[in-house]
Amino acid sequence: MKKPVSVMLIALSVVALDQITKYLVITYLNPLDSIEISPFLHLVSVRNTGAAFGMFKSFSSSFFISVSVLAITFVIWLLVTGKYNYFGLSLVLGGAIGNLIDRIIYGKVVDFIDFSVGRFHWPAFNVADSSLTVGIIIILLVPLLKK
Repeated sequence: MKKPVSVMLIALSVVALDQITKYLVITYLNPLDSIEISPFLHLVSVRNTGAAFGMFKSFSSSFFISVSVLAITFVIWLLVTGKYNYFGLSLVLGGAIGNLIDRIIYGKVVDFIDFSVGRFHWPAFNVADSSLTVGIIIILLVPLLKK
């Protein structure tokens, strides 16, 4: 791994921000509350027992924990072998660890960012989900932009 310190700092920063924000949501926001930040952005308190966007809710928490551990192991392998973008992989690693912590502690993932535009309403998500999404976009786009 060429940049182990920066990779770990990015991943740990994502995990810390994710867990701090989730702690604040759990502590100060009731499940039925909604705080309007703007007309298209609200803070809510949602528990997601499924995967991305609430899919696969019928699968057990143990299943998602196992998949998360496998994904984290795979990302670490990619980092060690020097494949793909370090920054993108660091974001994916931090996001995966953040949501894994929720699954281990609560058996579900704490989501709180509620985004909508007009009639379009995106499922609630969190810092870890955002980090995973941005990381994957970086991993996919950087090679295309280099051509």
